[in-house]
Amino acid sequence: MNESENSALPPARGPRAFIKRHRVALIVLAVAVVLLVIIVRIVQHRPKAAAAGPGLGRGGQNGPVAVSVATVTRGDIQVRIPALGTVTTLANVTVRTQISGTLQKILYTEGQLVREGEVIAQIDPRPYEAALQTMQGNLRRDHALLADARLDLKRYEGLVKEDSIAAQTLDTQRALVDQYAGTIQSDEGQVKTAQVNLLYTRIVSPVTGRVGIRQVDQGNYVTPGDTNGIVVVNQLQPISVLFFIPEDHVLSLMKKVRQGAPMQVEAYDRANAVKLADGKLSTVDNEIDATTGTVKLRALFDNVDGSLFPNQFVNISLLQDLLQNQLIMPNSAVRRGAPNGVVSTFVYLVNGGHTVSVRPVTLGVIDGERVAVASGLAAGDVVVTEGGDRLRDGAPVQLPAATAGAPAAGSPAAGSPAAGSPAAASSDDARPKGARPPGAHRRARANSPQ
Repeated sequence: MNESENSALPPARGPRAFIKRHRVALIVLAVAVVLLVIIVRIVQHRPKAAAAGPGLGRGGQNGPVAVSVATVTRGDIQVRIPALGTVTTLANVTVRTQISGTLQKILYTEGQLVREGEVIAQIDPRPYEAALQTMQGNLRRDHALLADARLDLKRYEGLVKEDSIAAQTLDTQRALVDQYAGTIQSDEGQVKTAQVNLLYTRIVSPVTGRVGIRQVDQGNYVTPGDTNGIVVVNQLQPISVLFFIPEDHVLSLMKKVRQGAPMQVEAYDRANAVKLADGKLSTVDNEIDATTGTVKLRALFDNVDGSLFPNQFVNISLLQDLLQNQLIMPNSAVRRGAPNGVVSTFVYLVNGGHTVSVRPVTLGVIDGERVAVASGLAAGDVVVTEGGDRLRDGAPVQLPAATAGAPAAGSPAAGSPAAGSPAAASSDDARPKGARPPGAHRRARANSPQ
């Protein structure tokens, strides 16, 4: 076949040529198919959303909001003063030697609890034993000299009466007797000094407490001038906490102190979450710090379990007073804002029919997670504690299961039989056999597949 015959053939009609000529049409068709699938899915899911009920829980915009509630009750509430404190020991003693010598023994273990008067270290006593022996020898010698001088004095007194010696000799002998008496007194003082020095070779703990890390090792030569001493002993039982409160509380605090009533103090950890110990107020300082406007207080703790440690930072709660028969509700129920155009403190009060209304309240003393209500509520009122951010005046609410079966006082449903009660069972038995309960056909239609 020649070239003229090839040029007369029709052009190729393969798939590539077809796609190239109809590319725009294919794109439009694909977009249409995708839109159709989306529409079908929306139509399929719409009845299910409607069957779930209008706005239950997280549903429609005007549906009830799931909330947590609490009941206003009457009870006692504590007036507490919070403060920041530092644990301090009642006795912090640096044990130093009173004499110079070689540290012969260390009789304690670092961190050990020692009692007052317990021996914790030993200095070589031999030099001081020898010094004591020398002083005792001098004392015996001078006693002998005094005894001889007194015999001579007695003899001279007889000779003077016989006019055998001069009176001056008698006077001289009397002075010699007094001299030896004074020497004996000095010797006795030196003996006591040597005895005390020998006693100081046994170093004892001056207080009952916990020893720290030793400052000197066995075998070293120690002197009274050593700055760090031998060891530090801290008294831990009892232990105190120093803290500061604002001067605004001084008048009411001093009134309680003058009455002689013990004031309880609680110590909490740094996070103010775990209570470490219970104690009592010990003393109030005699002046207010003008630079900070605070007054210093000291509280004592038995610290039997050792939960308080020297120089530890703690949170303090001072019980100032106890208010009885107060209206109390959770602090989480309190809202602050301007729901009615006026800035106030309010709560959402649950009404009969599971709706809420804005109720302005006046608050009293706050005690941790509880707060006293001065006015605005009554005992038995139910208030919203969680979920109030999505509420408004008159909004419907969905109560928890435990609360839904027990509506607030005055609710129309208060007299209706609860589910599972004998009254409810009797009403179910009164229906004809095989009949559905009211509303069952609506639930079945809503849950049926579309």
